[in-house]
Amino acid sequence: MFNWFSLDYVYYPVSGIMWLWYKLFGALLGPSNFFAWALSVMFLVFTLRAVLYRPFVKQIRTTRKMQELQPQIKALQKKYSKDRQRMALEIQKLQREHDFNPILGCLPMLAQVPVFIGLYHVLMSFNRTQTGFSRLGLSVEQNRELPNYFFSAADVGHFLDAHLFGAPIGASMTQQHGLDAFTVFSRPAVAAVSIPLMLLAGIATYFNSRASIARQTPEAAANPQTALMNKLALYVFPLGVIVGGPFLPIAIIIYWVSNNIWTFGQQHLVFGRIEKEEEAKKQETLARRAANAPLPGAKPVKGRKGAAEAAQLMSDGDDAALEDDGPDADSGPPAAGGAGSKPRPGARPNARPKKRKR
Repeated sequence: MFNWFSLDYVYYPVSGIMWLWYKLFGALLGPSNFFAWALSVMFLVFTLRAVLYRPFVKQIRTTRKMQELQPQIKALQKKYSKDRQRMALEIQKLQREHDFNPILGCLPMLAQVPVFIGLYHVLMSFNRTQTGFSRLGLSVEQNRELPNYFFSAADVGHFLDAHLFGAPIGASMTQQHGLDAFTVFSRPAVAAVSIPLMLLAGIATYFNSRASIARQTPEAAANPQTALMNKLALYVFPLGVIVGGPFLPIAIIIYWVSNNIWTFGQQHLVFGRIEKEEEAKKQETLARRAANAPLPGAKPVKGRKGAAEAAQLMSDGDDAALEDDGPDADSGPPAAGGAGSKPRPGARPNARPKKRKR
């Protein structure tokens, strides 16, 4: 039964997805293999990001639309600078007209926060002797006898035994408690594994931010708030990943690297697809305008009266053509002004013959 106050509704799904991937890679590589656990963390990230793919695309479209509306929003802010209530109403009206919802742009980012918290909790719960998540004062033997959400007590033992050159996947560089729970622990080995991963995570964060900023419109980049956020994304966030790395378990750093690698590839794919769609729409609009444009040298017909006259002229022309091609066409033209003669459309009536003087 879920405990809503302890976020079990987040911990259990995260644990369940990771458990499925662990069973797959553990069967191939071994239950205590370092890379089996590392791959289970990576594919947990890939699974959750695949689930959030459509909201991510919606976020990108919302961001681009927000950049397009920025000049109009600035104009409304300038126009109603003395009436904030009217300004807010006009901005909301503009957003409704363009089907724009700024909240949708934040959903994918917000959805990743509980995932990160859930993964951190589940990974730290493997070694309860260093945390107070479950109970205090556990011995190493008692820690290995307790399950961890979807993971059995045997799985907990395999996690604690998984290491790379003496670096347990659940250990951090600055860890001081619960070291006896690991079968092997070497702090230099933990540093040798963690530092390259930290640097890779920081570099990936930087290039992700750089790719996003490069696609901003000049109007959006000129906004002071956007410029501040760009600086934070380019320098502060990558530095924060590197500075916080020593306090995080290796598995969490693997999560961060995997998340940034997925984000980089997904951004490239989604932005490329959206740009192709926009280019196709632009070409379609140009083709439609070219099809509706008048022929070269043709005079435009203005108004309904002009259009009706043009249609009447075309109809009269067709009637004249039919008469010319009729059965009497070979008999020659009738005498001018003769009986039964019919003037052509637009021709002047024949003048009456002058009377001869007697």
